Amino acid sequence: MKSTTLVAMFLVSTRLFAEAPTPKDEKISQDLLNSKDAVSDIILIHADNDDDGSRLKREEKVHAFGGGSLKHFSGLGISSLRANRALLEELRKDSKIRFIAPDRKISASASAFYEQTAVRTVLGLTSSTTQTGTGVGVAVIDSGVNKLAGFGTTGACSTSRVVYSENFASDAGTNDLFGHGTHVASILASNAACDATHSTSSAPSAKIINLRVLNAFGTGSDTAVIAAIDRAIALKSTYNIRVMNLSLGRGVFNTFVNDPLCQAVERAWRAGIVVVVAAGNMGRFPTTNGYATIASPANDPFVITVGAVRDPANGLETSRTDDTITSYSSKGPSMLDHVVKPDLVAPGNLMVARTVFPSTLSNLYPTNVQTFKGDSGNYFKLSGTSMAAPVVAAAAALLIQKDPTLTPDQVKARLMKTAWKGMAATASIYDALTKTNFNVQQDLFTIGAGYLDAGAALASTEKIGSTQSAISPRVVVLSTGKVQLTSSYTNLGVALNVVWGSSVVWGENVVWGDTVLLANNVVWGDNVVWGTNVSSGYNVVWGDSVVWG
Repeated sequence: MKSTTLVAMFLVSTRLFAEAPTPKDEKISQDLLNSKDAVSDIILIHADNDDDGSRLKREEKVHAFGGGSLKHFSGLGISSLRANRALLEELRKDSKIRFIAPDRKISASASAFYEQTAVRTVLGLTSSTTQTGTGVGVAVIDSGVNKLAGFGTTGACSTSRVVYSENFASDAGTNDLFGHGTHVASILASNAACDATHSTSSAPSAKIINLRVLNAFGTGSDTAVIAAIDRAIALKSTYNIRVMNLSLGRGVFNTFVNDPLCQAVERAWRAGIVVVVAAGNMGRFPTTNGYATIASPANDPFVITVGAVRDPANGLETSRTDDTITSYSSKGPSMLDHVVKPDLVAPGNLMVARTVFPSTLSNLYPTNVQTFKGDSGNYFKLSGTSMAAPVVAAAAALLIQKDPTLTPDQVKARLMKTAWKGMAATASIYDALTKTNFNVQQDLFTIGAGYLDAGAALASTEKIGSTQSAISPRVVVLSTGKVQLTSSYTNLGVALNVVWGSSVVWGENVVWGDTVLLANNVVWGDNVVWGTNVSSGYNVVWGDSVVWG
């Protein structure tokens, strides 16, 4: 792919952003405002100065106008209810309500042989790696996690590491009927010591908190996910929940500041939980060549957003040097806010892991059922950023086990700084399923800071200040036509001491590698311009002699 192609795609994306309809009412989502439905399920984002008195008056108003039960998520500053048009008009007048959005549908982020031991090798983990996630709780917000043998505890395999389960989905039970959540948890925390035919994941000792939000068909709602996040925050101390995995998403309809999902994950982040989110699988979107397709809540600048890479050897390799981005992995910048995403990439293609049989996925895709290590019919093959996210979530659990004092921002900064920078500027991919060739650009908006290197992250002792933020930068189109990266955000509702500041840094003295070649002549310098000469597009400057803080 020519170097000018990315610039062309980025400019198309920018026009797409610029031409997106601007809400006429800054307090209510445009699609809700335009809805013809007499009754709608809605979500309220409360202002910071909302109080018990205001909530009591609101409940009285909801009752008076015949609204549904008002459910308040106290840890998030968010409420949900069913409202008729008259009540909606009244709520728009409420000065303590910051934004009103519809309760949107959400789904898993999987498309559709990557042995887990091979993943561990590629990520720099060896038999001498002592960190296994012991004591660290990981909330898996997905379609449920069944208590399989691989989730046992070494030395006492009858003791399951699925320590808590709760259902928020539209159908009953906490078991995985869809077959997605158990697969995700298996990639994250499977343990061969309790399942002789099972391969070991990166965090085989981590505790799993099963918060089911997707039903038997792999769909859910914003409210279900928000309720699960609220529960994870409430249970943080009980189960030492330090990591949260969200291998799900939906389209972007509002700025992240007014997106209920984004606001919920930010609350979890500020509560001390590392939030890892799948980028989405819209990388083949034709209009922008996959750019500007990051899903929500992966578009939130606080969280760690993960794209998926593929292994041409289908899991038989022990080196990442020939790995490439997948053609379907969603690319940044994010819609509306132009946040630079994903933050990094990890293995996510043709991932073989334990799951539930029978399940909706195994019934729909029987050819994906795998015979592995002599065990027939208990493994399943899936591809997607859904599968890449738990690889990063596991790495976060290892870092936290090694140093429990790490903040979510310190984990994010270290993972991004130590990520492998050796991916080529471009790659050609042949998809045997569709018999199609894809030429992909492996750039800032495709692979972010690079390929996860868990071994390097564990070996590193560097960390940013405990009060500093590793918020992802955003892209600003200047009046001159140049594109600038900045960590300056408005209306966040929190004061930030941003680690990479206005000169966006990923390390000391030229980061993202000593001589980074994500494209022709990529140098990270002080003025942060994408394309000093926009037509060529590759005089990328991102931090000349910058240091953290």
